[in-house]
Amino acid sequence: MKKIIISSLVVLGLSTAAFAQAATDFASVDTDASGGVSLAEAQVAWPDLTEEAFTAADTDANGDLSAEEYDALVAATAAPAN
Repeated sequence: MKKIIISSLVVLGLSTAAFAQAATDFASVDTDASGGVSLAEAQVAWPDLTEEAFTAADTDANGDLSAEEYDALVAATAAPAN
């Protein structure tokens, strides 16, 4: 699963260095305290985040990233691509 997200992000052109550099904790990005991070909230933290990369990270396809999906996205983008 992690490799799929990494591959998707690389293919979709999200700079992992830019993403990792801008990464903040889930609660800070979830500005409306809804318990999920929307695409709009995520793009405030990571302006280079594409809708396609966000959708790939949203594994349950509910339109928001849960804390687990968010953590997986941050971990996947912080890891060097092989």
